[in-house]
Amino acid sequence: MPKINASTVAEHRAQQREALIEAAIGILVDAGATAVTPAAVGARAGLARSSVYQYFDSSAALLATITEEAFRRSNEALSRAMATANGPLERIEAFFGESLRLGAEGAHRPAAALMNAGLPPACRQRLTELHLEQVEPFRAAVRQLGVPEPALTADLIAGMLHTALAAVERGTPLDTVTERTLALVRHCLTPTGSTVHGTGTRH
Repeated sequence: MPKINASTVAEHRAQQREALIEAAIGILVDAGATAVTPAAVGARAGLARSSVYQYFDSSAALLATITEEAFRRSNEALSRAMATANGPLERIEAFFGESLRLGAEGAHRPAAALMNAGLPPACRQRLTELHLEQVEPFRAAVRQLGVPEPALTADLIAGMLHTALAAVERGTPLDTVTERTLALVRHCLTPTGSTVHGTGTRH
């Protein structure tokens, strides 16, 4: 049994499981879904394959866990960012700003790799569900603004975010992309005749 570097066995197991997930995500991003195997993940995490099977009994189980984990961390960060925003426009700005920050850190890469991978049908379905859950707070804020065609408007605004993320990925400074993107979002979502000051308060 590996040396326990925690105060309890349960904590040790939690740490090992987290190390395996991190290793699996790294392999996914670097080499694709087909490379995510118990043997490869164990080797990257410094654990025997037999130890990996204590947590994940197959490649499919690893991919299913990565699918959940890729969104859980981002969702928690997005929720924190939106929690302090006042009003729907500020919540949209917070969602965009945090999404771009996460993108600059590479947090979206596991989900992007999964979307481009030949996943089993159940994983693909769950990936779609998780994506819809992630963007729902943003879409709800767009609906609350009372803009025409809110579903279409949300899709169009989301396209702006995707383009901004691509710009960050190409190396455009995060501050530059964020400032310009939020200015465009405010312009698109502020009614004609209104002005926006600061972080999105309408006057």
